[in-house]
Amino acid sequence: MLFTDRADAGRRLAEALRHVAKENPVVLGLPRGGVPVAYQVAQALDAPLDVIVVRKLGVPYQRELGFGAIGEGGVRVLSQDIISRGRVGPEDVDAVQRTEEAELARQAERFRAGRPRRALDGRTVIVIDDGIATGATAAAACQVVRAQGAARVVLAVPVAPPDAAERLRTAADEFVCLSTPYAFSAVGEWYQDFSQTSDDEVVSLLSQAAAGTAPLAGATGGRRARTAHRAGDWEVRVEAGPVVLTGDLTLPVPGGPVVMFAHGSGSSRHSPRNRAVATALNRAGLGTLLFDLLTPAEEADRANVFDIDTLARRLADATRWLRARESVPIGYFGASTGAAAALRAAAYPDAGIAAVVSRGGRPDLAGRSLLSSVEAPTLLIVGGADTLVLDLNRQAQSALTCENKLEIVPGATHLFEERGALDKVSTLARDWFTRHFHLLPA
Repeated sequence: MLFTDRADAGRRLAEALRHVAKENPVVLGLPRGGVPVAYQVAQALDAPLDVIVVRKLGVPYQRELGFGAIGEGGVRVLSQDIISRGRVGPEDVDAVQRTEEAELARQAERFRAGRPRRALDGRTVIVIDDGIATGATAAAACQVVRAQGAARVVLAVPVAPPDAAERLRTAADEFVCLSTPYAFSAVGEWYQDFSQTSDDEVVSLLSQAAAGTAPLAGATGGRRARTAHRAGDWEVRVEAGPVVLTGDLTLPVPGGPVVMFAHGSGSSRHSPRNRAVATALNRAGLGTLLFDLLTPAEEADRANVFDIDTLARRLADATRWLRARESVPIGYFGASTGAAAALRAAAYPDAGIAAVVSRGGRPDLAGRSLLSSVEAPTLLIVGGADTLVLDLNRQAQSALTCENKLEIVPGATHLFEERGALDKVSTLARDWFTRHFHLLPA
């Protein structure tokens, strides 16, 4: 059996697990490759999805030989036989465990993005990986899940070698495997596309699963219902007055706040800097809309990128379009001249913008009188080495009467190309938006 990719494997595996749906299961994916498979199973079974983070405890002088494993919640399972035969002393056990605990905590925090681990007490749990090689990690995961309180454990994989499959039948209450080919040398040979799953993909899938389902009011069986607006990514056609502009809309949390990006001179929705910031916001559960305020023909005339009035009107029109599609809180992120457009649009009567962030922007171009009318809390981020723009931001800040703050990234130039500079911008923007969206009345 050959699988197109992990999503295809997950859909096929879900069909073989249909009988488990009536048990109201929790689906757990082994990171990283098991999570895309588990995501498809969770969607098909209408079940909650989480990650199962397990760290093998390896014999100090032979790391590939595991004498146990640890999981979240302080769970530890040990093989006393291997400890004895391997002459692993108590101090060795403690030292290896301390090292692995630190990595386990880091991975769990990274993958879940702050969400709590799902309780497994009394539940049927489906543990999923994208395939089995030796089966050691899958077997350890089953032990950890059982120690965390699972009443029944189902281990499910698309493919495994016959000998490993036979061993794993005793590791769980039920073992489901779609294919056990005798000519087995590696999991990847049974996939047309077995490209590496990134941490970011794991984070995104878990976020989408957490946001895309919600408990039914008053439900007792644990079944879940879809929200009206799906999480996901779309290329959209943004109606901005007389023109239609192409944009990229990402909604990691249906019904959650959205940050609209207003790009400036020499930039676009494809800018790696803007996309880096957008990705950081998405990881925090904030939606983003990246679109170009000018058509390709208009961009050919460089004078248009300094037509702040037109840019602001376009942004305001696009905001009305977004509100008609998604009734959500909205913030603005502006770069260069786009920052001036964002502040001018935020100053319009009844703009209703929750927060504004400017990156290396020219807020001074919005005009002092309009700056004094901005009510949205505004964060100005400027590179410490971008002295001219820094001075212009200080002048603009003096005209703002709303809550505002000027953050200087030491040593950074206008494009924040220095090591760590853009990461600092992303963190500052994320924290500003998160804080002020949370302050909105329910």
